[in-house]
Amino acid sequence: MRLSGARWPEIGSRPLVVVPLGSVEQHGRHLPLATDTVVARAVAEAAVPDLDGAWLAPELGYGASGEHEGFPGTISLGTEALTALLTEYGRSAGRWAGRVLVVNGHGGNLDALRAAVPLLRTERRDVAWFPCGVAGGDAHAGRTETSLMLHVEPDGVDEAVATPGVTTPIGELLPRLRAEGVRGVSPDGVLGDPTGASAAEGAELLAGMVRRLVAAVAGWDVDPTGRLRG
Repeated sequence: MRLSGARWPEIGSRPLVVVPLGSVEQHGRHLPLATDTVVARAVAEAAVPDLDGAWLAPELGYGASGEHEGFPGTISLGTEALTALLTEYGRSAGRWAGRVLVVNGHGGNLDALRAAVPLLRTERRDVAWFPCGVAGGDAHAGRTETSLMLHVEPDGVDEAVATPGVTTPIGELLPRLRAEGVRGVSPDGVLGDPTGASAAEGAELLAGMVRRLVAAVAGWDVDPTGRLRG
């Protein structure tokens, strides 16, 4: 099931390839830089056994994270470079894969996905993307991501330093985030409140995302931005 360990005769004819996409960026004082990548990988990994003949590709661990560059450790490719990477990835994999699905764990990657995936589809490559989103979840390093990480990679969470950040709805914060970056809005880098996070909640959140992903693949209904509906 893992592309990295496969030999080419094992691949089969025109399979589905599932690619986790994340980022390397600050996630407050209590979560690791690779949080988005870890979550995207966990969702994809859990879904692949229920996707007939699918292969799990190695994750793409860097994304577009310019808004977090005020914090040490963040490494951003930027939207232009990420768009090029996703485009060439899709073109190459599309030579032998029947479908390519990018499972995205970071909101900053959306502009690149919305540019690259529709382009690939106009080139008759059956590529789509799916977000690791949670309805009603907080924006960044809050209860949602902390719960997911407590379930998926608990050793990476330092609960002793988890404190509430800015809890203003993300829609209201966007103008300041664009102008000042995350550090200008939240000195600790948290947009949400990790208080009350739990591994049990994280397990439920992960299971919900996996169910939605599996159902979306079964329908394979792709919207104009390249997103798999579901």
